Amino acid sequence: MAKTGERKAQILQTLAAMLEDPKGERITTALLAARLDVSEAALYRHFASKAQMFEGLIEFIEQTLFTLVNKIQAEEKDALKQVETTVTTLLGFSQKNPGMTRVLIGDALVNEDDRLQARVNQLLDRLEASLRQSARLAVNASQLPADWDVNAYANTLLAFVIGRWHQFAKSGFKRAPMEGWPQQWRIFAA
Repeated sequence: MAKTGERKAQILQTLAAMLEDPKGERITTALLAARLDVSEAALYRHFASKAQMFEGLIEFIEQTLFTLVNKIQAEEKDALKQVETTVTTLLGFSQKNPGMTRVLIGDALVNEDDRLQARVNQLLDRLEASLRQSARLAVNASQLPADWDVNAYANTLLAFVIGRWHQFAKSGFKRAPMEGWPQQWRIFAA
């Protein structure tokens, strides 16, 4: 018999794996229960709703990404390198976690509780704020021009990342987010 924490993790891992299906069909609790070979009631013993399951995935994404971003900002002293490494991390996370990419772009959240998309939007705002902070440091270190608009720069970087995530998901996970990134970074670093 699996412990509650282990079963919750198993449910979330299975949900994430189901989201990796390139067809992107809507996941129901019945499909999820069948994949786990349990009853729907068993799912609801661990999560009050499907929305709560998605919240668990979003929480995993938040913890993972912000642990990595905070580490980059704490350890990398070169501000422009912080920006590059942060974007590389965001693209790499997507490439390693296709199902999570569908959550990040909102694809998996269509027809789900509106608060889930609001939470993802908040996560994206926080990522943009992290990029803005690194860009501001780059301006202060004269790595970017003194009149550089850090708000526009951070927003452009995040829009680029989200665009790459979309391409990845919409290509059936064939068009890798990291594809061409070293050459593209040269444009952002110029």
